[in-house]
Amino acid sequence: MGLTNNDIFKKLRVAHKLRDTDIIEICALVDFKVSKGEINAIFRNENHPKYMPCGDQFLRNFLNGLIIHLRGPMPEKK
Repeated sequence: MGLTNNDIFKKLRVAHKLRDTDIIEICALVDFKVSKGEINAIFRNENHPKYMPCGDQFLRNFLNGLIIHLRGPMPEKK
């Protein structure tokens, strides 16, 4: 079995040493609103009753925000 979106998200969080507040700020860079509760649900164990699978849209928006967070906004075209 391959990696799930939750696994990828967890690995990125650890690799970049991100806290919940950092993840919320990164998602805000691409106008994607996320709550602390949603983030905690994604990082829970799969057997936990409040576990939530990380959807493709959530991961895609986070990755787009992470690019902006790390590189800065795209320069305007002339």
